[in-house]
Amino acid sequence: MSVTGYSDRINHALAYAAKHHAQEVWKGSSRVPYFTYPANVAIILTRYGQDDDTVVAGVLHEVVSDCMRAGQTREMLQERVGTKFGPVVLDALLSIAERKTDDDGVELSIEERKADVLDRVVAATDRARWIVAATTLHTGGSLLADLRRTAYPETVWGRFSGERDEVVAMFRRTVQRLGEGGFVAPIMSELTGIVDALERLATEADTPAPRLAR
Repeated sequence: MSVTGYSDRINHALAYAAKHHAQEVWKGSSRVPYFTYPANVAIILTRYGQDDDTVVAGVLHEVVSDCMRAGQTREMLQERVGTKFGPVVLDALLSIAERKTDDDGVELSIEERKADVLDRVVAATDRARWIVAATTLHTGGSLLADLRRTAYPETVWGRFSGERDEVVAMFRRTVQRLGEGGFVAPIMSELTGIVDALERLATEADTPAPRLAR
């Protein structure tokens, strides 16, 4: 695997993702452009020395997931993404993208889509698992950073569907499924640390404050 830094392909992927996410903002924020997500994923993957195809795939992760959730087929995505960025990138992304329907054509609920992705992560390639790890690290790290600097943690937790413990459980399940697939890359240590910290904050929020002695 050849390590990459900047490349024209990565620049092209970033421009493509920026155009796709142009009108979006990051989870519940009215000010942070959604494009910060693929840009940070690219930084994480580059920091861990991943190759050009993996970084490009990380940048385009939500582009392909959005298209899949909208019901686009592999053939449509081949024309839209595969011809521009290559089959290695597209195959990695299709293996972990949220799907609108399962293999039998049955429509999946939001919760079922997330569970379906985690089921497929176990059998995915290392390239695909790097993308899952990096996207989860960025999402979890952003949540943790925002929780640590806010006086109103409930508004931050509220960006996600479900209660605090359900949000943390989803992060924890992602780490577990990556491990079950034999993914032991160094990023797992950083990712586990983020999830542990989120779990502590969620637990502290559920603990009543001690009464002052009279």
